[in-house]
Amino acid sequence: MLFPSKAEIQARQTDRLRRLLRELKDRNRFYSERLLRSGLEAGTVTRDLFTERFPLCSKADFAADQEAAPPFGTNLTHPLEAYSRCHQTSGTSGRPIRWLDTPESWSAMVDQWSEVFRAAGVGKGDRVYCAFSFGPFLGFWLAFEAAGRVGCLSLPGGGLGSAARVRSILEFGATVLCATPTYALRLGDVAAAEGLDLTASRVRLIVVAGETGGSLPAIRERIRCLWPGARVFDHHGMTEVGPVTYECPKHPGLLHVMEDDFLAEILDPVTQAPAPAGQTGELVLTTLSRNASPALRYRTGDLVRARSFSGGTGAGQVSADGVCDCGRSQLGLEGGILGRCDDMVVVRGVNVYPSAVEALIRVEAEVAEYRVRFEERQSMLEMEIDLEPTPGCADLAALVSRVAERLRDHLALRVSIRTVPPGELPRFEMKARRWLKPVAH
Repeated sequence: MLFPSKAEIQARQTDRLRRLLRELKDRNRFYSERLLRSGLEAGTVTRDLFTERFPLCSKADFAADQEAAPPFGTNLTHPLEAYSRCHQTSGTSGRPIRWLDTPESWSAMVDQWSEVFRAAGVGKGDRVYCAFSFGPFLGFWLAFEAAGRVGCLSLPGGGLGSAARVRSILEFGATVLCATPTYALRLGDVAAAEGLDLTASRVRLIVVAGETGGSLPAIRERIRCLWPGARVFDHHGMTEVGPVTYECPKHPGLLHVMEDDFLAEILDPVTQAPAPAGQTGELVLTTLSRNASPALRYRTGDLVRARSFSGGTGAGQVSADGVCDCGRSQLGLEGGILGRCDDMVVVRGVNVYPSAVEALIRVEAEVAEYRVRFEERQSMLEMEIDLEPTPGCADLAALVSRVAERLRDHLALRVSIRTVPPGELPRFEMKARRWLKPVAH
């Protein structure tokens, strides 16, 4: 398959950006004022000029806008009666944000999710099981509809308990499972507890999203062990912008940004300057095909690191002539989503991210679940971990010792570990909440 070159991608981005700004100029109250202040001309704007002069936007900006103009705010390019879909963010990092879509913008996002499926090798004849309740969040609905668009049988798993879902997956002969990494693990554990043999499962592919674990080798390996014969395929997106990336078919753990639909930047979270190539920065996105309720230079809060495929490097981007082994010239994010800007905690002078702790703990197959807590002692923040072993854990003391030693070696921290009985810690279908951040005083 022939993929567009970097030059072709950038030409399309410029064309779509100009079209978007022309549409927003007199019709979208949220952005028309920002566009006016930037002094940019929609018909002649370039990508570089746009990223230099257009202001950044954050979730707090949208929250304040919806507070001032309830219930949907002013980021609407069309009259309200033109919109047919309403979704909202999970609220894990503040007040939930509502997002509206017209049939056209919704269809564009279904196309993006369809691209995720195609990159994963999903197509006609597959049976896609969506293992989640269909609440107000965006991704579940898109995945379900996109599966049908690429010719699959879409199997909804809403309204069922975990055991019933595993039975449905087996009975329906599902070949593709969509879930968060945490819930894919949970379903595997439930199958074992219920005596359900997953070697009889036809699931050949597990498409995960919603958490950083989808690109962590330890998590991927554990999912594969629980689901024999299944390949793990990561992607990510968010309610505010829609589906953004999919895993490189040649490089597990590398996510390609769908640059036809997004203008992506990687910026230093503090200085907001372009992050040097190969260094971690915050992913900033401009939607190029979701014009009804767009996000321009949106600070996602996701920490990423670009991979340069060949030639010279730019500021946080692949080189102009860079081509991945898979043939794509799209921006590649090494290791997927590395963490969240607002999740980082400083413990005794060490910057600690949830994904780093997750990667170190999940190496141990005898860890069923865990939780990280923080406590201030003598004006210093200390980290403590609640560790729940699997029912068949052979040597609990040895497990604790190995986890503590690994944390000490990799984070240079001595961490207190408390063990809890099997089944005590909460289980999650949606995004897991294992990271109990300290309360600000």
